Parts: sequence; structure tokens; C-alpha cells
Amino acid sequence: MRRSLLLALPLIAIAAASPAAADPLSEAVRADMPSLMAIYRDLHSNPELSMQEKRSAGTLAAEARKLGFEVTEGVGRTGVVAVMRNGPGPVLLLRADMDALPVVEQTGLPFASTRRGTSLAGVESGIMHACGHDTHMTSWIGTARRMAAMKGQWRGTLIMIGQPGEETGQGAKAMLEDGLFTRFPKPSHVIAFHDSAALPAGMVGYTPGFALANVDSVDITVHGIGGHGAYPQATKDPIVLASRIVMALQTLVSRENDPQQPAVVTVGSFHAGAKHNVISDEAKLLLTVRSYTDETRKLLLDGISRIVRGEAIAAGIPDDRMPEVKLNVENIYTPATFNTEALTGSSVAALTRRFGAERVRKMPATMAGEDFSRFWLADKSTQSFIFWVGGVPKAKWDAAAGDPTKLPSLHSPYWAPDAEPTIETATEAMVTAALGVLGKK
Repeated sequence: MRRSLLLALPLIAIAAASPAAADPLSEAVRADMPSLMAIYRDLHSNPELSMQEKRSAGTLAAEARKLGFEVTEGVGRTGVVAVMRNGPGPVLLLRADMDALPVVEQTGLPFASTRRGTSLAGVESGIMHACGHDTHMTSWIGTARRMAAMKGQWRGTLIMIGQPGEETGQGAKAMLEDGLFTRFPKPSHVIAFHDSAALPAGMVGYTPGFALANVDSVDITVHGIGGHGAYPQATKDPIVLASRIVMALQTLVSRENDPQQPAVVTVGSFHAGAKHNVISDEAKLLLTVRSYTDETRKLLLDGISRIVRGEAIAAGIPDDRMPEVKLNVENIYTPATFNTEALTGSSVAALTRRFGAERVRKMPATMAGEDFSRFWLADKSTQSFIFWVGGVPKAKWDAAAGDPTKLPSLHSPYWAPDAEPTIETATEAMVTAALGVLGKK
């Protein structure tokens, strides 16, 4: 994920990392923090790449078993499903994602990761929790502990999952295909949180409706006719054609899409040629395409194919050398994440009662992606809510005058959330949201 847009937060909110007013929940979470911080440091030091999260999954599974959950491991490859049944009532699913990123950590933390690994695609790299999923897993454990200890205050079925492969878009899909909604109780409500590099630690953010975007990865192979750089008339230069395609693609957003419907078409990679005086016979473009609605997504993807073919025809490319446009099969499509009205409204009200209005802020939607969306799309009668928990250390937030563009973003090798207030706030928030669904009425 990438950071959300700059927020115009009042000064009172910037000092928002102060704890909630003392009550049994906040006191219990605070008492648990030394143990949770030890778990956090261990998870941070031992990150695992997408769909390889065996050690992390084992940590979550062991903690859940000690609390009395029915635990199943290996769901969707490395996923964990922990179920606690507590009488009749709603079925609530709480998710934490477990995977780290192929990033060499440069935070300088005493427990910084030095791990290296090889992705399923065969790429060897350093590994780092540069997206904060270690805070997600730690808060998952903290939430499980509180919910188990508070069984007298709620009724229904609680399902807590440790999900693999969020960063690659594989994990939620894999768990669903492995029977998450058929082998286990089917949820009526699903809730998750994500740490934020655009909020100070201790703040909570939410976005009604569309919160995160459709994410498509598109590969374009532009075929030309190669030859000597001194005789361009004897060739069909794929670099020139690909350049024309790059420029024409910009009109999809600026001239074909409704300006009120967010859309992004970014060419992230352009590769062609190997020598000064050789016109290559091929160029490759890699695109990320972002949208919210199905209609906008279709407009962009159809438009890409049309523009690529049209520019190739204009360049005189023969039919048997037409460019290839395809969705990247390794970067699985991630559908837009939607916060449903009823659960968002009730959860925000509960969070505001707990933390106060100065610590709960409405945030703009982001064009980042999140495969949490798949749990709602699997059955749109399910209520869904994902929210943000700020992670920026207060001193750094103040030094940047509340401008996230001056701070390390998610996925940065320098991203180091202020873990203690982040985990404490997230645990209280997840328990509060869970009790809003399962709490005795």
C-alpha cells in the first residue's frame, strides 16, 4: 500500500497519541503491551515474503490455540483460520495480513530485519515489513486475547484469519478458493485495519464507500522490425511506436474518463534495445491501472487495447506484428475495496465514543490496492469495513508539519512506525469494532 493523500489535520489531532480515558479495555491492552511488543519485535526481525509466511502463521496459530480458538493452518497455502464460537449471533471475521516486502531495511532499528529470501517468481532480495503487517499481526494477537477474555460481553462466532499474500494480491483469493466461506462459518461482517504513514501514531482514519482502488497490471509488448541505426527507413522502430503509445495513453484519463471518477494509468517500466546503433525489434511497457468502479476499469482496459492497436496501425506495423496487450498473471488483479454504509457508520460511532472525535478522522480514498475487498465481493450481503491506524512518530509528524510527503511512506525501506501507540490503538480499535458487531444488545 501507499500513503493516503495529505490531510489538513488540526493541531489538536496531531497531539492525538494520548491514550483513551482509562477503562477496563484500555487498561487491559496497556498491561498486555510488554508482551505484545516482544512479539512485534520478533515478527519484525523475521519477515517472510508473500505466500511463504510459515513462521508468522505459526506464531498466530500458537497464540490462538492457547486462547481456546479452533485453529486450522495451511488454508490458502499458509493462511490461518481461528474460530471461537460463543452462542447464537452474528459471524464476524477479523483479518490480519502477514506478508512482508522484498525490501532491504534501512530503518536503523536495533531489531531491524537482515533476512533475505527468494520470491515465488524466483527473485532473491532482502525482506522487510515495510508495509507494517507486523503491527497488524501483533494487534491481531492482542485482539484475540481481549475477545477471549471478554466472552461474557459478546455473543456469536468470531473468526480470526491470518492472511498470506496481500502484497501480491494472491492471499485472499487463495483462502476463499480453499474453502474459507464453506469449510468455516460464513461471516456476516468482515473487519480489518491498516497502519498509515499519513496519520500520527494513535489516530484512527476511515473512508466511507470506496476506500481503495481496483489494481490491474498490464504488460504491452510492442513488436517492430529491427535493423541498423543508420538506416531507419528500413525498419519499424518499436521505441518510437512505444513512445507514441505512452503519450496517447495519457488521454484515457484526461479526455475519455469522467473527471469525477478517479482513474490512473501509469507506465512504470519501458525497456527496449541494447546498443547505440541498433534499432531493436521489440519494446516492453509495464503499466499499473487504477480505478474504483467496474465501468471505469473497463473503459481504461478497453482503451489501452484500442490505443495500442491504433498507434501500431498508424505506424504501419503489419498485422502479424501487432503489439500484444495482456493482464499480468503474476500480479493478480485486486478489486476495489468498499466500506459498506451500515458497518462503517456503526463502527465509526463506536470508535469515536472510545477515542474522542479529535482522534478519529475521515480520510480521502486512496488509489492503493487491498485484497481485503475479496471477502465482501464473495458475497455482497456481507458488511465490510477497513480502517486506518496512524503510525507516524509524533516528533517526526511535528517536524514535517503534518505533511506526509515529507515522511517515509509505506513500502519505504525507512518506514518505522511508532509501534507501541500504533499497536495499542489498533488493538483497542479492533476490539471496539468487534464488540460493535458481537456485543450483547
